[in-house]
Amino acid sequence: MGNILHNSGRRSDVLVNVAANVRRLRLARGESQQALAERAGISRRMLVNIEKGDVNVSLGTLDRLAAALGVAFHALIQQADSDGAARIDEIAWAGASPQSRARLLASQPARHEVELWAWSLAPGERYDSSADNAGWHEMLVVIGGRLTLELASGDVTIACGDFHVFPSDQPYAYRNDGDELLRFLRNVVY
Repeated sequence: MGNILHNSGRRSDVLVNVAANVRRLRLARGESQQALAERAGISRRMLVNIEKGDVNVSLGTLDRLAAALGVAFHALIQQADSDGAARIDEIAWAGASPQSRARLLASQPARHEVELWAWSLAPGERYDSSADNAGWHEMLVVIGGRLTLELASGDVTIACGDFHVFPSDQPYAYRNDGDELLRFLRNVVY
């Protein structure tokens, strides 16, 4: 499954986040390191090193810790002072090559199902949508061009390589104001 990022003996931001979050969540539950380690199926020594940020931990181990703590995976790797927003944007895994990595962009709880869409809009084209049901969200990732997202609160411009998460229980529109083909991925969570 691979390990989370740990470069050249230097702790990565995500390891610092994991260390702070695991410790904070464990203490909030009033649980000992031994009790949490047993429930997560890891050694106490491993948990001690995770809480110190001194170990290159696998994604599988983080999944088990999240389950044992009763939280979603993203709650372990996002910044501890985060407001709980859907935007995470943290590298969660790195391979031997610097070009091999996995970045958790965002997380949104789903009650029923998730849809993944591939969209393209020609220059000057737009798509208008009425509001979705309450509790629905969209995650948009632009892979070519620039997307302008119209919301009641104002326009959001999403550049190629960037993403945005928003509640879609409001009228919204996608616009291509550029002069090149816009391509983006749309993940609908409800």
